[in-house]
Amino acid sequence: MSHIQLSTLSPAVPSFDGDTVAHYMSENYIALADHFCVHEARESFLSQLTDNDIPGHAFVVAGNKLRGILSVRKLLQESDTGQPICTLMESSLFHVTPGDERQQVAARLADREYSVVPVIDQGVLVGGLMEKEIDRLLADDVTEDVQRQGATLPLEQPYLQTSPLALWKKRSVWLLLLFVAEAYTSSVIQHFEEALESAIALAFFIPLLIGTGGNSGTQITSTLVRAMALGEVHLRDMWRIIRKEMTTSLLIALTLGTAGCIRAWMMGIGPEITLIVSITLVCITLWSAIVSSVIPMVLKRVGIDPAVVSAPFIATLIDGTGLIIYFKIAQVFLDIQ
Repeated sequence: MSHIQLSTLSPAVPSFDGDTVAHYMSENYIALADHFCVHEARESFLSQLTDNDIPGHAFVVAGNKLRGILSVRKLLQESDTGQPICTLMESSLFHVTPGDERQQVAARLADREYSVVPVIDQGVLVGGLMEKEIDRLLADDVTEDVQRQGATLPLEQPYLQTSPLALWKKRSVWLLLLFVAEAYTSSVIQHFEEALESAIALAFFIPLLIGTGGNSGTQITSTLVRAMALGEVHLRDMWRIIRKEMTTSLLIALTLGTAGCIRAWMMGIGPEITLIVSITLVCITLWSAIVSSVIPMVLKRVGIDPAVVSAPFIATLIDGTGLIIYFKIAQVFLDIQ
């Protein structure tokens, strides 16, 4: 049986973008007729080999319809050469279509290790994802998530092949959005100008507090977005996630609060400001846990890629709200209006 070409699908392939299975699938697969016996299948398999790269599996077909997948090892080791190959093939199969999105397929592939995945279009076998294609698909999915979490649009080409102008286009959009979001931090400081004038020592700890909140949020967001991409957590798990992160963040907050006390003591800051800083560290860390846990899950629910809500975006949001928490606590303790 000759190799099945992709002629029926080729005209439609350009309609799929680079994030679909059509961009990754291989047309170079070996197909064996379902009525073959082991001897006939071996001869057909050997006749279809085009290079030294021997595939681990072959597709079993009836015409252009997929019947199953046959392990080449089973085919070559079978002693009964007259046995039908249908008795050796695996018929319960995970398959994809050319238009399936890479992220969805990657999540399924991460659940278990597949060495080959058939690509079927309207019931017709049109290609396959072999080990090389599966590795490339998974690598591209991880790369895109990492780039999005770094507040940049994904690159279409390898880094060294990307021009400075292309990098500018990819990065400037997000940086402008973050610039606008970060601008309200200055407004918060201006609003609490009287509190700063009453206790100038409050200003010493602003970088420490907003940095701590942003760092904590970045850790949670990175971990959670990756877990969502792998299908480990879903929207129904939100309350479990919040409880877990709140418990973890409480332990972290107590650790950071103690560190804040020590730092303030080393700087010769009075006990009142020291208490304010320590309490604020606890509050900001807990607040960061809530924001970083809820926002990615909600965006996933409304159909937005949570990786787009990058760590810098979460950090920027926590910066401004963390300052509000800081100055409100200071107003209470210092009796500032």
